[in-house]
Amino acid sequence: MKRLVNRWPHCLALALGAAVLSVSAQTAAPGQPSEPTKQQNRMIECNKQAGDRKGDERKAFMKECLTDKQKAQQEKMKTCNAEASQQGLASDARKKFMSECLRKQ
Repeated sequence: MKRLVNRWPHCLALALGAAVLSVSAQTAAPGQPSEPTKQQNRMIECNKQAGDRKGDERKAFMKECLTDKQKAQQEKMKTCNAEASQQGLASDARKKFMSECLRKQ
């Protein structure tokens, strides 16, 4: 009986640890992998374009490729913003227009 009483805190700690791991595993991986983010998609695309490049050459290419994508997004933002201003849109109408405009490819 004394052994059981002495081991009780350890058993409780193990049970709680198992419960926490079980819950975190369920919330972290609900069964299907999540969709890649825009940044991850850019990385995948630039990685494919990089091909067999290695070392510093690959690093420079990836940096340029990813920067070009950012510049393209900034240009798109400027264009959409100018169109929204030209149309005199404000508040919710502007937000909706900007959202739709930026989604266009």
